Amino acid sequence: MAKPFRVDVVSPEATVWSGEATFVVARTPDGEIGILADHEPVLASLVTSAVLVDGVDGTRTTIGVHGGFLQVYENQVTLLTDRAQISTGGKEGAAKTAASLAAE
Repeated sequence: MAKPFRVDVVSPEATVWSGEATFVVARTPDGEIGILADHEPVLASLVTSAVLVDGVDGTRTTIGVHGGFLQVYENQVTLLTDRAQISTGGKEGAAKTAASLAAE
């Protein structure tokens, strides 16, 4: 089993997702970044897109995000977003959710 790490996805309104995960995928202006435990420290901006979070229980949560920042530091990943919403329909559904958040 992959080593877990802490993930928090927060927007100004609420904490959208918080818990232990084994893998996170997010999109930056330079492309997608995949994060596993013990990842080197990173600070990056986020673009409007889908974020995938693989929980320790084997579930995958897809979240549409509109802008913000991603920080990886000491086995904790924090996504501070302008807007975020948990989505259904996989990566494509989350991308549509993110696009609708951008239009608001």
